[in-house]
Amino acid sequence: MTTFDKREEGLENRFAHDEGLKFKATARRDRAFGLFIADLLGKSGDEATAYADDVIKSNLAKPGDDDMFEKVRADLDAASVDFSDHLMRKKAEELMAGAVESIDKGE
Repeated sequence: MTTFDKREEGLENRFAHDEGLKFKATARRDRAFGLFIADLLGKSGDEATAYADDVIKSNLAKPGDDDMFEKVRADLDAASVDFSDHLMRKKAEELMAGAVESIDKGE
């Protein structure tokens, strides 16, 4: 194996590792975000957990987070909960930072 081949393999492994961590952090963020929104909607216990699972599933529909935000926006509007898109995205960013930090700590 040449040095170039070793370097290429190393970069491929690093990419796969980084993508795995990104997926894990996104799933953690989505769960925490779903539980946060469930609380705004007045859900608790098993109902909140089920709602968080629905939020996670909604974010798998298409690339990016727009599908998740569309679902949550529709749910908030249906329940007449006043929570702006700006605050929704800001909360998701905060939760992503927390998810990444917890993964970095090995939690």
